[in-house]
Amino acid sequence: MDVKATLGQFKQVKVSNFKGIGTPLLVMAAMAMIILPIPPLLLDTLFSFNIALALVVLLVAIYSGRPLDFAAFPTVLLIATLLRLALNVASTRVVLLEGHNGGDAAGKVIEAFGSVVIGGNYAVGLVVFIILIIINFAVVTKGAGRIAEVSARFTLDAMPGKQMAIDADLNAGIINQDQARARREDVTREADFYGAMDGASKFVKGDAIAGIMILVINILGGFVIGMVQHGLELSEAVEIYTLLIIGDGLVAQIPGLLLSIAAALMVTRQNESGDMGNMMMSQMFDNHKSLGIAAGLLLIMGLVPGMPHIAFLSFAAMTGGAAYYIYRRNKQKKAESLALAKAEPVDKLDKEQKELSWDDVRHVDTIGLEVGYRLIPLVDKSQGGELLARIKGVRKKLSQELGFLVPSVHIRDNLDLAPNMYQISLMGVVVGESEIRHDCELAINPGQVYGKLDGVETKDPAFGLEAVWITPDQKEHAQTLGYTVVDAATVVATHISQLLNNNAAKLLGYEEVQQLLDILQKQSPKLIDGFIPEVMGLGTVVKVMQNLLNEGVSVRDLRTIVQTLLEYGPKSTDTEVLTAAVRIALKRMIVQEIAGPESEMPVITLAPELEQMLHQSMQATGGDGPNIEPGLAERMQKSLTDAAQQQELVGQPAILLTSGMLRSTLSRFVKHTIPSLRVISYQEVPDEKQIRIVSAVGQ
Repeated sequence: MDVKATLGQFKQVKVSNFKGIGTPLLVMAAMAMIILPIPPLLLDTLFSFNIALALVVLLVAIYSGRPLDFAAFPTVLLIATLLRLALNVASTRVVLLEGHNGGDAAGKVIEAFGSVVIGGNYAVGLVVFIILIIINFAVVTKGAGRIAEVSARFTLDAMPGKQMAIDADLNAGIINQDQARARREDVTREADFYGAMDGASKFVKGDAIAGIMILVINILGGFVIGMVQHGLELSEAVEIYTLLIIGDGLVAQIPGLLLSIAAALMVTRQNESGDMGNMMMSQMFDNHKSLGIAAGLLLIMGLVPGMPHIAFLSFAAMTGGAAYYIYRRNKQKKAESLALAKAEPVDKLDKEQKELSWDDVRHVDTIGLEVGYRLIPLVDKSQGGELLARIKGVRKKLSQELGFLVPSVHIRDNLDLAPNMYQISLMGVVVGESEIRHDCELAINPGQVYGKLDGVETKDPAFGLEAVWITPDQKEHAQTLGYTVVDAATVVATHISQLLNNNAAKLLGYEEVQQLLDILQKQSPKLIDGFIPEVMGLGTVVKVMQNLLNEGVSVRDLRTIVQTLLEYGPKSTDTEVLTAAVRIALKRMIVQEIAGPESEMPVITLAPELEQMLHQSMQATGGDGPNIEPGLAERMQKSLTDAAQQQELVGQPAILLTSGMLRSTLSRFVKHTIPSLRVISYQEVPDEKQIRIVSAVGQ
């Protein structure tokens, strides 16, 4: 066994166990300093640590690439302020208890600041202390607090716009998903940082006010304790306690001033990556014109009689030299860049371009919903948006009705759309769009209403019915007039439901069918064994099920579908024939979904002469569909439309009954022009159903 390796692992474990306990120890130490008496030697150590901590924080703030690189700064500022205030309490206790014994009774650090820094003159020390307080409180802290407040407000207000810009860049392919996620995290962290800085600036301001109050209270307390308890003369008490208390105040105020400067530096910086020193030098001294003008003004001032000529002329010479140096440097850089651009071969530039990868390929969403920026409240739960819940309900309902899991809807905002517009896409192709008002209600005319409404007239995007956008307070009035009133989220969800129902076949693919077969195998393993690929391929099964969905037939009864395909699969590979066989097997479910459980079924038929002519036309074309002349097709469509509308008016289903040879062709013929008309064949009518012919087209 390697002893060195074991010791190394033990050290790593020990270090990791003690990692992160520094901050709790500092907080506990601050609490202890407030409660327990501190000896002068330990007080000197803590004062030195406080000054060192303030210096480190200031330097980290200066050298941070951007504000978010020092995101812990508000917390550090709070802890440092707490530590300094606790030191004030501890040092006050020592000064008031031991100050009568001499200048070093409260420690060497306080004595040094009271005697060396201010020369032992308490009047000078008091003036210096007041100046430091004014600089810290009235200039640095006040300005930093105002900037932090404004930055926090503007950052929070700009968050939605930044999020939308990120989504726009992602949609345009400028960035990928990982880059978009990182930019969103940066936006959130930026808002959190400036919000925390707004609060942390109040701590700095309160600390400056506390410094003034502590000084006044300590001086008065020192006079009383020195003269009353220790019998000192007024002059002696003033000399001893004022020097100690001012020294104590300076020891606390200097780190406070350093931290205030650090806070001001953090909030005044732009959220751009770069070293502060380099950015200041490049931005201030990159233009030779400003330095040249400044050198000329300094030269004029140096030549004025009575002015300190040496100082002004020296700085004029240095500023002029710097202006000339920067002018030569910029000119040389420009010449080098032009020469490099001319000499740079094209193939080298191509090599330097980032290589494309599969991450740059954007795959289309199965179902997509894009909304304009004014419709964002519909999908934002924090703003009371209900569209996500409605879409989930639509998916659940369709999945139960169709017999397979409808894919999720990918929602994103699109700045290229009109503010109140949305688009619905399938496989990347727009299949529906409309313009709505998210803060209004849609009053839909179901066919018979008893008055008009004041509002913006429009059409229901799902079914094309006449409708009016009204304000929410008109809802009850509209319902009394016979209108159907729905909110904007329901309008979009209904439109999505209608489009998904009409395009269900496009949503069912190989993956979905395989999952359905896997579920059926767990329930009926003998039924699935040897089905694929022995009887037929998976592609054939997918095509048959897509045909069923295309004709409005659910695939819920997968057991019957597979049993039928097992029976007819060895006899034929024609998907149209297999689809017809499956429909006959599912005839009870098909008819029940169309006509309900009633024993009598009203149907529309074709005139025998018309049906015979269509049969002959199909035979002439080899079964590829009847060759109908345009005039006849137009008359058939009009007659079928009138018959279907008549059935709808009396509240009955519109069903076209025809032969099995014509059923598929006529179903495609009326699918988009008369969507309410369902086409079934004679073989698909259950034995227990009675047929009642309500009209015959072609007579």
